[in-house]
Amino acid sequence: MINTAPMENNLSGLEKKDFQKDINNKKTDLFILKNSQGMEVAVTNYGCAILSIMVPDKNGKYANVILGHDSIDHVINSPEPFLSTTIGRYGNRIAKGKFTLYGEEHQLAINNGPNSLHGGPTGFHTKVWDAVQPDATTVIFNYTSPDGEEGFPGTLEVEMTYRLENETNALVIEYRATTDKATIVNLTNHGFFNLAGIANPSPTVLNNIVTINADFYVPIDEVSVPTGEILKVEGTPMDFRTPHAVGERIDDKFQQLINGAGYDHCYVLNKTESGELNLAATCTEPVSGRTMEVYTTENGVQLYTGNWLGGFTGAHGATFPARSAICFEAQCFPDTPNKPHFPSAVLLPGDEYQQITIYKFGIQE
Repeated sequence: MINTAPMENNLSGLEKKDFQKDINNKKTDLFILKNSQGMEVAVTNYGCAILSIMVPDKNGKYANVILGHDSIDHVINSPEPFLSTTIGRYGNRIAKGKFTLYGEEHQLAINNGPNSLHGGPTGFHTKVWDAVQPDATTVIFNYTSPDGEEGFPGTLEVEMTYRLENETNALVIEYRATTDKATIVNLTNHGFFNLAGIANPSPTVLNNIVTINADFYVPIDEVSVPTGEILKVEGTPMDFRTPHAVGERIDDKFQQLINGAGYDHCYVLNKTESGELNLAATCTEPVSGRTMEVYTTENGVQLYTGNWLGGFTGAHGATFPARSAICFEAQCFPDTPNKPHFPSAVLLPGDEYQQITIYKFGIQE
């Protein structure tokens, strides 16, 4: 674990002065959230990036369990631009950056092979959001995405809240959005978690024990775009309905794992009713004893095992080699605008996009 050298007012060792900068006439800053259990989360309003999540292990020792940076310049220039940020307007991939909505074709920026990824190179992860911190546990972010930004139609008004529960060590993320023109919306948080605690080098997540509440998943082609099929996980290395270590099957000669260079797939969550908030996934790091439960109202969760992390340096000298993080990105299915049989990601004027995702941390019993 990296020694975070706790400051007088926080556990993370981060300083406000390192996150204060003027960017296009908007100010970036550092926000520290704390709950009554001792959990602490540090975030910045640049991309709403989560910089640190401090939670205890089985021995009561605190560590940062999310990959992040220790200055605003490092956030902006990160080799992984989506590192633990808010993603929009559309999380995951859209094939060839094109989709047609009510007869009108829209061309998005291409930034991932032949595809558009995570809202494009200047998506929500690069924006300075307006931020208000009403109390110790909460920060509220707002951003107005203009009509045509990165090729997306409609002016989108977005409000997002990070809130810590006081009864448990849980980070609640709430999203709301409205539009003045028909558009597509798929917001998510791209938290890169390492429950062992970031270090130099950060350990891989291959020993993490994962369950996912999904009988089906979305297979991908060689450029990581959904084929359009919805396949059963049963009998494949994609099956996490019962607990499995991440590394147990990740290198199997299974075409889907080859296509994703590991796990990088959307799981179709078991829901009795669309939009209900229920348990999507669990993750346990057996050495530290830390656990994480993921709850969401979304239909899908993207499991990503940090396959493309390249060993770059993050907060306090921690390094992030391949597979040193695990992501559970609650979202619509990838490429939904080009797959009419997938649940719709369309938002119309007069309607409101809503999503709740919760990351709840604990100790293995």
